[in-house]
This record gives sequence, structure tokens and C-alpha cells, in this order.
Amino acid sequence: MPTSTTSARNPGARAFTLVEVLVVLGIITTLVGILVPVVATVRFESKNVQCLSNLRDTYTAIDGWRSSHKGSLPMCEFIPVATANGPEGGLPNKLDGRIMKDSTTWFCPADYSDESIDVGTSYTYLPGLIRYVPQIQIEVFQALASQPTLADSQRARLREEIEARSVTSFYNLDNQRLFPLMIDSLDNHPGTREPRNGVFMDGSTGEATLDDAVPQAPGGGFE
Repeated sequence: MPTSTTSARNPGARAFTLVEVLVVLGIITTLVGILVPVVATVRFESKNVQCLSNLRDTYTAIDGWRSSHKGSLPMCEFIPVATANGPEGGLPNKLDGRIMKDSTTWFCPADYSDESIDVGTSYTYLPGLIRYVPQIQIEVFQALASQPTLADSQRARLREEIEARSVTSFYNLDNQRLFPLMIDSLDNHPGTREPRNGVFMDGSTGEATLDDAVPQAPGGGFE
């Protein structure tokens, strides 16, 4: 009489033992433990690559600005101001038309900061900080004091021209590529490398430290 049992149909078949099941589970656990960090690393590197691409795109826009402004860097706040009506000022506003203010180019894909969203960018524009060093502001003060009858709009234009000329001269002398034009505002890329990316005057991109972003020069230069 035929039997319905598996062993009768296939006498050589047998079930997995508990030891074999535990071994398989152990192998799967080990593989997952290896794959999870690898996937995280790939995702991290992907965001890092996109951040560097954003900085290169912004450099292209800056370079386009310079080509139509006698080689001078754009002058503006180092970061936009957060207002009730949205971000105002800063490089996104200055380069609007070359890169739209609401473009994702202004945001590092690894940046999850609400503050960056409020100001409209993940990046700090270093020339907007360097323009406030005393040597440049003394030059601005002297020029404005020598022309007291200028209208407010003319005074603002003169101030911007002086700051742009002086800051551009400083960057042009940076033969060692020490000071980035733009840098991640936050440590968005933690790991074995420097946690911030930057783009430099020659258009190259790479790791940038906070020390790189602080101009220091001997003999009464920038400090």
C-alpha cells in the first residue's frame, strides 16, 4: 500500500539538524555584519562625491561671474541671512541666474541641518568673511571718507568694489592653495578624512580644514 510520508517517497531525504540550522544562521549573520558597513561606506562616498560635484558647479558659476566683472570675486555675506520670508543675501542670491537660489546644488547631500535649510545653503563662502579683515576695512573707510558726498547706493557700490578687488588679490597670491573659496559649513563627512569639503581658487576640490579657512600671513598681512 502506498504511504504518504516523505521518507517513503524518498528514503534518502532527511531534515536539517539544529546544528546545521545554527551554522547557516551564523553564516548569514556574519555576511550581514560585513555587508551593512560596506553599504554604509558606499552611501557615504556617494554623498561625498555629490558634495564635491556641487562645489565644482558653484565654482563654474563663480568663474562665470569673474569673467564678466574684470576677474573680481563676487562680494556678499559669507552665508545668507534667515528671515521670515526665506533666505536673503549670500552667494545663492548673488549668483542667482547662474545657479538658481532654490537649486539642490547649494545643499550637501549629507547635510541634515535645519539651519542649512533656513539659510538656503550648506556652504560657507570664505571671501565674505575675509573682506572684514582690518586691512581691507581700513582701505574702505579711507575711500569713503575721501568722498563724503556720495549717495548711499554709490557708497555701497564703492565698498563692494574695494572689498572685491582686495579679496581677489589675496586669493590670487595664494599659490599654495591654502584657502578654499567655499567650504562645508558643518562637519558633514565624518570618518578617516577631513570632515569638510572645499573648492579652491584653481577650481580643484577636496578636503578642507577649518585652519585652511582662516587666513594668516606674516609681516602684517591677513590674520
